[in-house]
Amino acid sequence: MIFELSEDQVQVRDMVREFAEREAAPHVREWDAKQNYSRDIIDKMGEAGILGLPIPEEYGGLGLDYVGLALACEEFEYVDTSLRVVLSVHVGLNSLTLLQWASEEQKQRFLVPQAAGEKIATFGLTEPGAGSDAGAIETTATKDGDDYILNGSKMWISLSDIADNFLVFASLDRSQKHKSLVAFVVERGMEGFTTGTIKGKLGVRAGNTGEMAFDNVRVPGANRIGEEGEGFKIAMSAIDQGRFTVGAGAVGLTRASLDASIRYANDRQTFGVPIGKHQLVQQMIAKMVAGYEASQLLVYKAAELKNRGIRNTRETSLAKWYATEAALQAADDAVQIHGSYGFANDYPVERYLRNARGSTIYEGTSQIHQILQAEYALGYRIDKPLSRPQPPAVGFEDEV
Repeated sequence: MIFELSEDQVQVRDMVREFAEREAAPHVREWDAKQNYSRDIIDKMGEAGILGLPIPEEYGGLGLDYVGLALACEEFEYVDTSLRVVLSVHVGLNSLTLLQWASEEQKQRFLVPQAAGEKIATFGLTEPGAGSDAGAIETTATKDGDDYILNGSKMWISLSDIADNFLVFASLDRSQKHKSLVAFVVERGMEGFTTGTIKGKLGVRAGNTGEMAFDNVRVPGANRIGEEGEGFKIAMSAIDQGRFTVGAGAVGLTRASLDASIRYANDRQTFGVPIGKHQLVQQMIAKMVAGYEASQLLVYKAAELKNRGIRNTRETSLAKWYATEAALQAADDAVQIHGSYGFANDYPVERYLRNARGSTIYEGTSQIHQILQAEYALGYRIDKPLSRPQPPAVGFEDEV
């Protein structure tokens, strides 16, 4: 396979790179120290069309393919992980899921304003006692006429205090576990719905992360996405999109660690030569190069399958697992190369290490992905076509 970026892909890469360097890079250190950034940067993403990159033009997006989305994630995470998180939850977990599962009326109500950045969206599956085991969620949905009454809570929700629309999952019958899950769009302002922010995170401090609480929240039946009992399928298809963006972002973090290490290794001298001349430093640099190249290829492979509308759970899982582990190793080696300076925030590598650590946990821990890959290899896991296949990239045509 030969990967040569198209003109559109190069344009989106350069546009996002310039945007991130202009609007975010000068402020990242301050945002990280204050453990927050304002919604202004997200609104600017919307104004630039970034929040609708892979959404079809008919729903207000730019209609770009998944390679373009991967490039945007890489460029944002190169500057800071918190920027890529916006694409992961607003675009990957929420908007692309609505594109696949929502009715036409729901797409007009929710997807169109989200693609334009007029509404900010996020995703709520994880709970205080339910992470990898989605069937264990305790948030309940009780039918009341045409409406549903939601009670429970969600935890570790990105953009919890910023988002307007929340794609959340609840159980109609907890004894049925994942078979009874239902998906809803909960809108900020609904009575009984509250959010909060978590402080003191190890990494991604510039990003907003928090919790949601539902106290007899009445959700109209018109806000239910898919059918009753389809919630688990919807959640897993959403996570396929989220994992893709996390893996693509990790490529950018590895590149950031590599670039920072190259600069420092060429400038810093020991024993009369730049430390880049020392073989063990070269070994760490070489590992970063290999990690970057391999991660990018795995992400692009998953992207091409997505472009064709082919289920890609195995390939996306592999890309996410490998790329995030490579990013964590690269950031750790970057700190080592910087020595004592790597242990302080005079250089960005300590932030890279803190940010990289979380990526091996969210969107499926590395251990979950190892199990998935082993089960695929052993023949214990075989994907079935989804009842609503993932939409292919707009305008994509098979090569002749």
